[in-house]
Amino acid sequence: MKNVLILGASGAIAQHTIEKLQEDDNIYLTLFARSSNKIKPFENSHTQIVEGDVLNKKDLDEVLKGQDIVYANLSGPMENLAKTIVEEMEETHVNRLVFVTSLGIYNEIPGKFGEWNNRMIGSALKTYRKAADIIEASNLDYTIVRPAWLQNEDEVDYETTQKGEDFKGTEVSRKSVGAYIADIIQHPEKDSKASVGVNKPGTEGDKPSFY
Repeated sequence: MKNVLILGASGAIAQHTIEKLQEDDNIYLTLFARSSNKIKPFENSHTQIVEGDVLNKKDLDEVLKGQDIVYANLSGPMENLAKTIVEEMEETHVNRLVFVTSLGIYNEIPGKFGEWNNRMIGSALKTYRKAADIIEASNLDYTIVRPAWLQNEDEVDYETTQKGEDFKGTEVSRKSVGAYIADIIQHPEKDSKASVGVNKPGTEGDKPSFY
């Protein structure tokens, strides 16, 4: 049995990941969130729910015990969140981390879309980049996930790029990102020590279609 902790489990991407992982009888999920309202329906014999605050080290330390993989899909003070998660994982000897940040943190988006992305979220990218830097400098076996602009199509259709490559596409479904993360959790050797862009093929342009 593989023990998987999901931090920020009430988020939309995380819920797609949960749905996928609950199909696997060899995975035991711990869903960690400030409020259990949105995730209560997921509770079953292979899934427990814990309420708490990631930035409360006592909460995080308690929920990390016995885990094999941690998937963090959080918003807020990303630098502080990354620092706390890395420190507590290293202290509790939990090694595998999947952490969602943002496209654009390495200035990896070429052309007009890159310019548009910086205008839209440039101020937020600094804290996402600092979070990624903290994780990359750690001793953890990590995968940093950098999704394109998110939409809600009921589809799984994505491609990936690695750090150092130009980002492709402008958008991707939350369900696709959830499926990619579930695949990483089920195959932890995949994209190890990597920072991975995730986008829908064929969506290149100056901005996402929904803008």
